[in-house]
Amino acid sequence: MKNLLNFFIVPVFMFCSFQKESALSLSRETESGKIAAVSDSIIYLFFKVNKDRPGNDQIALQESKITSGKLKAVPVFDKKEAQNGDLIITISAEDGSEIAQQLVKNPLKPELEVYEKEGITRHQASLQNAEFSVRFSFSENVRNLKIEKITEKGAQVIFTQKLSS
Repeated sequence: MKNLLNFFIVPVFMFCSFQKESALSLSRETESGKIAAVSDSIIYLFFKVNKDRPGNDQIALQESKITSGKLKAVPVFDKKEAQNGDLIITISAEDGSEIAQQLVKNPLKPELEVYEKEGITRHQASLQNAEFSVRFSFSENVRNLKIEKITEKGAQVIFTQKLSS
């Protein structure tokens, strides 16, 4: 009799507990879905850089796109690793607080690999113009974009722009 009672009561308790849990998970999904729609976005920034006659870099923001998604890893770098010609791209909030930074190796001097009989060798090309892109996790308070170029004297701001939301 005891076994028969357990046979009928245990499934009833399990059924009731799964019903409550599934109702809770549905309410959690709708709340997190609202948050995800706001915070799970990526902003892509597409740039073009040209070297003018005096040798200065001219940068133009060609396009920016905001798409849904989430970055798997956030790029981290040390400013000490930056070399002459590299670019540091910073996005910031309206109050000027920095949201994220990213290092881009010198787009006008890309490193190319050449496959030869002796093996792989690396050469540095010198270009007059190039295109590059970066991506960041997007939030509603992203307002400003700043690009600094690393020089022998330090970081020099070469491009700033307000981003429209």
